[in-house]
Amino acid sequence: MIAEPIITELRLPTRLGFEKVAMSTAASVAEIMGFSTDRVEDLKTAVSEACINAIEHGNQLNELLGVVVTLSMGEASLEVKIRDHGNGVKNEMHVPDMDRKMLGEEDPRGMGMFLIQALVDEVEYVSELAGGSYARLVIHLNVGSRD
Repeated sequence: MIAEPIITELRLPTRLGFEKVAMSTAASVAEIMGFSTDRVEDLKTAVSEACINAIEHGNQLNELLGVVVTLSMGEASLEVKIRDHGNGVKNEMHVPDMDRKMLGEEDPRGMGMFLIQALVDEVEYVSELAGGSYARLVIHLNVGSRD
């Protein structure tokens, strides 16, 4: 029998710096679940990047809006949803050109979605019909390396 997931929810203000609260909470939950130190670090970076995207792009730094982070502990995975009030993201992900970035020919920013994709096992960006959007990140407990 599969147990119901254990859910933790955070409500964050739309203010840069509060991504650290989500990052720390996600790390604590992952540690409780038994994730390796490397995987916890991957998760921290991915959650932080997704929260920054929600604050900057989703809520456009509007402090009247909030960001909701939901962590769902399953038997073999941790799912993190980061909800904002934006319209969502385009399905195409920008793949950064590191050489152009180093030469200053490409904006040094704009690597968040690329990093998130590289650090977790599953990523999904969803625009909700009722308004708002979320990033869904999943990291599997039994995966030693990402494929």
